[in-house]
Amino acid sequence: QVQLVESGGGSVQAGDSLRLSCVASGGTFSSLDMHWSRQAPGQEREFVAAISWSGGKTFYEESVKGRFTISRDNAKNTVYLQMNTLKSEDAGVYYCGAIQKTPDLGDIHSWGQGTQVTVSS
Repeated sequence: QVQLVESGGGSVQAGDSLRLSCVASGGTFSSLDMHWSRQAPGQEREFVAAISWSGGKTFYEESVKGRFTISRDNAKNTVYLQMNTLKSEDAGVYYCGAIQKTPDLGDIHSWGQGTQVTVSS
């Protein structure tokens, strides 16, 4: 089972930037597809961004395109989410997720505990 620990959340003003980090352990990080999701109070968790195991492919939710950048450092077992020009609607708990592909059990999903992002206007 992969363990994920997020950090970097905080309280910022609209227009500010934050960089979230997620450190993985317990698996072969360089083989994991990684992603970020967020959940605002009273809302369902929604996809934000994803990056393939090699870093060669990235995907973004439409509202964050051009503002957020997902990246990874396989040497540090870490995935990042650089968030620029933050808006109040970006606020919520941000969760890091990993997808471990196995030949026998299919995809195994792991989640971190989340890190809070608060954006005041």
